[in-house]
Amino acid sequence: MKYFGKTGFIIFALLLVSTGFIACDDADENDPDVTISLTEDEKSNLLFMREEEKLARDVYIYLDEKYSMNIFSNISASEQVHMDEVLVIMDQYGIEDPTSNEMGVFNDQTLQELYNDLIDLGNKSLVDALNVGATIEDVDIRDLNDALAASDKADIIDLFELLKCGSRNHMRAFVGQLDSMDETYTPQFITTELYNEILNGSHESCRK
Repeated sequence: MKYFGKTGFIIFALLLVSTGFIACDDADENDPDVTISLTEDEKSNLLFMREEEKLARDVYIYLDEKYSMNIFSNISASEQVHMDEVLVIMDQYGIEDPTSNEMGVFNDQTLQELYNDLIDLGNKSLVDALNVGATIEDVDIRDLNDALAASDKADIIDLFELLKCGSRNHMRAFVGQLDSMDETYTPQFITTELYNEILNGSHESCRK
């Protein structure tokens, strides 16, 4: 064995230690047992979106039973998928799901009051019911934009972008029905600029 001297040995040892630390760091990044913590905003936004998607589903089921229009039955099914997708992410982060299985019942009092108000409005006429649908998607897009601004987690961002894409399609559908009846929806929660941008767009394929 060739002797490489004291200085060479020290350099060699440092290289080994450095390589070992790098290997450990790489392993930690890919270790499925490493816990990624959520901020309180991220956790509360996931819980809120789970119930907000339930609100949309429950309202559309109610309106479909009242008016028997495909738009309500089709979009209520889509909202159920959205609920399930939020739950998948919640499960991944170990967030307990407190969502009620009872139709029209919500833990969040803001959503409970909104549900009650929307049902009252939707009962008045079919035009009012379609306005309710547009309103739900309007507020949903606003809330999703706020939630997106509060997260840096790629999986949560992907989820909220997917939900927002669905809401844009749903808004186009409800506004299109209103247009066919010579009725107009005025945005209440998103800007007029964003609303016009959505309406001027075509139906999107939300799943890449």
